[in-house]
Amino acid sequence: MLLSVAGVAVALGLVLTLVLTLGDDVPPKPAPEAGLDSLVTDFTGTLSADQEYRSPKSDERRTAAAGFAALLDRHGAADFEKLGFSVRDGVDPATGRPYTVAVNEPGTERAWGMYVIDRSAPPSLAVEVPHPAFDLRTELLGVDLFRRTPGAVLLVAGAHRKADDSKADVAHEEDSVFHVVASALAGRGLAQVQLHGFHDDNLPSTDVVLSAGAAVAGDAARRTATRLTADGFAVCRAWEERCGALEGTKNVQGKLAAADDTVFLHVELSRTVRESPGRRADVVRALAEAELTRP
Repeated sequence: MLLSVAGVAVALGLVLTLVLTLGDDVPPKPAPEAGLDSLVTDFTGTLSADQEYRSPKSDERRTAAAGFAALLDRHGAADFEKLGFSVRDGVDPATGRPYTVAVNEPGTERAWGMYVIDRSAPPSLAVEVPHPAFDLRTELLGVDLFRRTPGAVLLVAGAHRKADDSKADVAHEEDSVFHVVASALAGRGLAQVQLHGFHDDNLPSTDVVLSAGAAVAGDAARRTATRLTADGFAVCRAWEERCGALEGTKNVQGKLAAADDTVFLHVELSRTVRESPGRRADVVRALAEAELTRP
């Protein structure tokens, strides 16, 4: 403990005082937890078309299935960690809600994704970002929708879709950890919303393309279309009209949902919409208000 004289007064008749000042025995405050948006954008910021990637082998996919199920049910992370994932718990400062995050081994060919489980409620909705660093800003939409949905699970692919001669395109490859995780969630009856982007020139008069992929569009898709239209978006409804090559009918997670009779919503957003923070927020609000977790 450091002893110092705070003040001395003689001529002015002030009282001599001694001040006790604490030194370095006071522990520093912990650094604030990084927000999920920072975690996700730091992760996706490292992805590129020429990065290392390989598809997981069949035994690795089985390990991933068992490992994710155990992680989801709070039974431990050992199997997921065998695949190179680092797993930890945290709290998102933006919402105050606890989460568990699993992140693939950085800088290796096992670029198999980031998976975030909201622990504030039972699992409710799979929010999927299959093309980070290619469909720009979709990872931000994913984080925002995750934050709006207690119990959501966020899936972010771990590689650029063009990596390994496009074998890293998890929306069209069943041999991926991303698909294993999506399958596990769909198998439990969770709805999936998958976020994509298109260049404005591909469909100039459209802001958003909605489809159910290979499935029949249900009430969730129609509610979403109604809310987006009310917010001033030009929406192409793939169940009513042709939307070019943006309908997601070959999407493997959509095919899985069709087979399982679960909700799958394929959302394509124009570049203009994705570049606008305000319009991104409008999309997320519309998706949240559409109550995708309700049949």
